[in-house]
Amino acid sequence: MRVIGRLFTHIAVRYLPDAFVFLFFLTLVVLGLGIAWDDTHSPRRVLDYWGTGFFSIYEFTCQIILVLVSGYALAHTRPVRRALIKLTRLPRTEVQVIVATTLIAMLCSWISWGFGLVAGGLVAREMGIVHRGRVHYPLVVAAAYSGFIVWHGGYGGSIPTVIANPGHFLEAEMGIIPVSQTVFSIGNLAILAAMVLVVPAVLVSMRPRRDEARVNLPESEQSDDAPAAPMPDKTRMTPAQRLEYSRLIPLTLGTIALLWLMDHFVTGGGVNINTVILGFFALGLMFSRHVREYIAFCTGGSRTAYGIIMQFPFYAAMMGVIGGTGMAADIGSALVSIASSETLAFYSFLSAGLINFFIPAGGGQWIMQGPIVIDAAQQLDASMASVAMAVAWGDAWTNMVQPFWTLPLLAIAGLQIRDIMGYTSVIMLVTGVVLGLAMFLI
Repeated sequence: MRVIGRLFTHIAVRYLPDAFVFLFFLTLVVLGLGIAWDDTHSPRRVLDYWGTGFFSIYEFTCQIILVLVSGYALAHTRPVRRALIKLTRLPRTEVQVIVATTLIAMLCSWISWGFGLVAGGLVAREMGIVHRGRVHYPLVVAAAYSGFIVWHGGYGGSIPTVIANPGHFLEAEMGIIPVSQTVFSIGNLAILAAMVLVVPAVLVSMRPRRDEARVNLPESEQSDDAPAAPMPDKTRMTPAQRLEYSRLIPLTLGTIALLWLMDHFVTGGGVNINTVILGFFALGLMFSRHVREYIAFCTGGSRTAYGIIMQFPFYAAMMGVIGGTGMAADIGSALVSIASSETLAFYSFLSAGLINFFIPAGGGQWIMQGPIVIDAAQQLDASMASVAMAVAWGDAWTNMVQPFWTLPLLAIAGLQIRDIMGYTSVIMLVTGVVLGLAMFLI
């Protein structure tokens, strides 16, 4: 594994450009495929699909940004940050650092992808500071990102939370499937347990030998990036400043939000991306000392969202081409056409992994692939919950080599995607085998 990881890392460092450059070439490929897919789509029509798609998911983009910013703010509050820092002091060896980083990132990603990426980045960087000279920092950051693989099988997964809510766009075809049949099913919990065992073991096997040099956290990244909000002299505060530095305001706002969430869940409401966002805001506000501190945290989170702002519309444009030309439907249909009720989950998993290279948003992918696999599940009398989770795991699986989702974590960790892609590529290969076999069991 060490040799394979080194090989993939060398290739990534030498040949993998910035994520936005990767997006440029991916756009050209998608446009070319769209034009060549069949005779009914002229270049002008394909371009129209591209332009229409560009504007298609602004609401979802805003939700993703809010998850990231609110998760970033929560992760930087004193109670959460202190807990994360204490955890980084527990490991003593390089193996323990790698395992601890992976497991912490997995737990946080299971709660929510946004919280997981932010907390994973913070933990990896703190590990790099505390254990400087004793750990290979790119591998530690790769461990933090590898923990992200469990997100779509977790509490904040897009697909299981969408299909659990009344009124979702496929309710007429599949009904409402509670999270007890998806996230908390025996099969899904078994997959999570397998990931907890396999992923850290593979990462540990890729660590450099004792006599090999370790790459440390860059000097420029060693300062604490938690936004500072110093308290002014109370005796010289203006009335406006007294309000801005009041503990009561964020505590009250957070309590109001928390009360709404409690009422929502008590009255039968489900978990969805909006409740996750509001929950992050509620806890972030309640854990902040004053308004100015929370503003500073959100400002820091906004800086890490630039990659999403720059790239998400272009991925949406590609999604428009793939959907408009029928590429996604054809790819999915081709794989599903050879399936049976026993193998549909496996082929749905594979097709989801492939489509995820072009549509990195799990929710957006479900919009395009969901109708195809659910129709197939109806025809083959297969479990719709299993098929939905197969798509979810396929999406999470190839995220290991999808540059888009690395952006917030790498922005905090202070590395480039080329620094970790070699390691995460190996994780994708190994977990692909494990997940592929698991699809026959869920």
